[in-house]
Amino acid sequence: MKGLKFILMGILFGIVMSKSEAISWYRIQEMFRFQSFHMYGIIGTAVVLGAIAVYLIKKFKMRDYQGNLITFTPKEKSIPRYLLGGIIFGLGWALVGACPGPLFVNLGYANWPIFITIFGGVVGTYLYGALRDRLPH
Repeated sequence: MKGLKFILMGILFGIVMSKSEAISWYRIQEMFRFQSFHMYGIIGTAVVLGAIAVYLIKKFKMRDYQGNLITFTPKEKSIPRYLLGGIIFGLGWALVGACPGPLFVNLGYANWPIFITIFGGVVGTYLYGALRDRLPH
């Protein structure tokens, strides 16, 4: 019963992703071909809401669900690293037609071929964890 609020938030997330058409392969391809503002509007809204949420978390010194203070640690600035990571993520997103969040929403819609993409993501995450110490950071 403790995790019920997280399940309900996941269901709400799935509904919002579905109704906004953010899970649509067609919409994602439109974005990467610069044919429509639809996805840019969704992403821009998420960035603005995220910035507001971070501001509020810092201002009110909010705590997580376990009561721990939420802190933000400044990261090392490395533009080439972020560019390379963004390019790899964007290429994967463009080729698959989905980013990680909508993968599971598509699965909820019984889009069974998405299992291949989820499997690839799990294998890639595992390989990164196994090779992390040998990779440049």
